Amino acid sequence: MQGQHNKRGEFQFIMLRIGILGGGQLGRMLLQEAPNYPVDVHILESDPNCPASNVGKNLYTGNFSSYDDVVSFGMQMDVLTTEIEHVNVDALQYLEDQGVKIIPRSACLRTIKDKIGQKKFYQQQGIQSPAYRVIHTRDELNGHLDFLPAAQKLAKGGYDGKGVQLILHNDDIAKGFDAPSVLEKLVDIDKEIAVSVAVGQDGSTAIYPAVEMVFDPVLNVLDVQVCPAGISAAVVEKANALAVKVATGFASPGLFAVEMFVDKQGEVWVNETAPRVHNSGHHTIEAHYSSQFDMLWRILLGYPLGNTEMIQSSVMLNILGAEGEVGPVRYEGLKAVLAIPNAFVHLYGKQSTKPGRKMGHVTLMGDDVPQLLQQAHQIKTTLLVKAQH
Repeated sequence: MQGQHNKRGEFQFIMLRIGILGGGQLGRMLLQEAPNYPVDVHILESDPNCPASNVGKNLYTGNFSSYDDVVSFGMQMDVLTTEIEHVNVDALQYLEDQGVKIIPRSACLRTIKDKIGQKKFYQQQGIQSPAYRVIHTRDELNGHLDFLPAAQKLAKGGYDGKGVQLILHNDDIAKGFDAPSVLEKLVDIDKEIAVSVAVGQDGSTAIYPAVEMVFDPVLNVLDVQVCPAGISAAVVEKANALAVKVATGFASPGLFAVEMFVDKQGEVWVNETAPRVHNSGHHTIEAHYSSQFDMLWRILLGYPLGNTEMIQSSVMLNILGAEGEVGPVRYEGLKAVLAIPNAFVHLYGKQSTKPGRKMGHVTLMGDDVPQLLQQAHQIKTTLLVKAQH
C-alpha cells in the first residue's frame, strides 16, 4: 500500500499524484471513479476538448506519443498509467529509471503495442494462439497463399477495428497493408470471448467472469456483449487459465483484457491482449461489485484487489455514430432509453460524431439474458447518434 504507519501503528494513506496518458472515454471513466481514493489525478492529452476534459480539472495539453511531452509530464507524477497502448514507451522506460512507477511496466507495453512482439510473446510463453507469419510488405503476401484464409493485422497503430484486413484468397491481396504486420491463420470461431485479469503490485490476481462478444461485421468493433458468456464450465476453466497465464507472463502489475476465440471443438485461442481498462469491461461499472475502473485504482495505489463477482447478468451495447452522420452530435431517442428501469446509459462527452465512432454505451441488467438481448436490439433502433443539421 501507499502510505505509512504512525506511532500508534495505524496505517495512514498518502495522497498520490497519478498521471494518465490519454483523455478518451477510458480516461474519462477512470476519472469518474477517482474521487473514491486519495489521489490527485492529471491527464496528458492533445485534444483540449477530449472526453475527460469536462470531468478532470488537471488537463495537460501534450502528445502522449512525444518523448519530451511524456517525460515532462511523467516527472511530476508518483504513478503513471495509460488508457491506450500507442504511447512513447522509450519515455516510460526513462521515467522508470528515474523512479516513477509505471503501471503497466514499459517492457509490457513495448511487447503489447507491437503485434509481432505480442505474437512472439505468446509463442515463447507456450500460450495457445493462432498460427502466424510475419509480413513486411504487401507483395510478400503473394508468398503465403498456402496460409490463406488469414487475417492481416498491422504490427503497430491498429485500434477499434482499424488495422485488420481479412485476406481470404489471392484476390484480396490488393486490399492488404503495405507495412509490417502479422498474417494470422483464421480459426473456425464459435464464439469470441474476453477475460479480464487484475494483477496487483504484490502479484495477487483477480479474474472477472468471461464475457461473450459480438462484433459489428462491417466496422469490426464490439457491438453487443453478454456476461456471463454462454460457454461450458470446461471452456471457462480453459479461458481463465489462459488469461491468467497471459497476464502474469508480462511480469507487471496492471489490468489485462485477454481477448480469445473459442473454436467449434471447444478449444480456446488467445487473440490479443489490452494492458488497460477495456471496452469488454464497461458492464462492470454497474453489474459487478468492483468495476474495472475501481480495480485499476486499487492496482495503481497498491491496495487489495476488488471483488470481481457479478451482481447480476448483463448485456452491454456500444452506441456508435450512425452511418452518413458527420458533425456536432445530437442524440435521438435518448429520453426513451433513459426511461428504461434496468438500463444504464453512459455518454462519453464527444462533441462531434462520425460513422462508427464510439459515442457511449448502455448496460442492461437482469436475470433473463434473452430478454436483455431483445432490449438491446430495441435500444439500437431507438437511441441514434446523429449530426446536428
